[in-house]
Amino acid sequence: MVFDVDGTLVDSQHLIVAAQGLAFAENGLPAPGRREALSVVGLSLPQAFRRLVGEDGPVAALSESYKEAYNRLRVDPAYEEPLFPGMAELLATLKARDDVLLALATGKSRRGVDRLIAHHGWDDWFVTTQSADDAPSKPDPAMLRQAMSEAGCEPEATVMVGDTTFDIAMGVAAGAAAVGVAWGYHPPEALYGAGAVTVVPSAGALEAQLLDGADTIR
Repeated sequence: MVFDVDGTLVDSQHLIVAAQGLAFAENGLPAPGRREALSVVGLSLPQAFRRLVGEDGPVAALSESYKEAYNRLRVDPAYEEPLFPGMAELLATLKARDDVLLALATGKSRRGVDRLIAHHGWDDWFVTTQSADDAPSKPDPAMLRQAMSEAGCEPEATVMVGDTTFDIAMGVAAGAAAVGVAWGYHPPEALYGAGAVTVVPSAGALEAQLLDGADTIR
């Protein structure tokens, strides 16, 4: 089972919006609105800023400014990135099972992924972790295909769990089942439109779907 991070496991919205605002200000540009800012979560930074400012905008400069702002803000308690309710318990339940392998596939940098894993004590929880530094940006399926290859799993035995259409489209393109979560940054109707087999409203519903309803999503 492959999990996205931001918007699926981690509630990072306040930090992301604040870091984007600082990055745009540093480059003399008006910041996008909150909804627009969060709409690109899950993409690699260059891909995200291309969507926000266009191909001819200062994509590289914004990406660097964002990384610097993000690293400054993340140590501020006001921008804590908590796990969504029930997700720590769900991961622990899945890890304890002999018939489940866990993986991450995220638009975060490798440094960000390693920091997250260390912070939560997840050092041996995931058989593979894929980041924005390891593959093309979602929704390209390369990241998920790499995860499946490293885990030794076939697409028909893989479930991609995410909160954005980028996660869902990646899962579909890689031949995996794609399950959406309703607490993230894209609405359920968009997730269904991208090919999600179902969209769940809570961690408890996700656990039931992944374990009791596994046959219905593959």
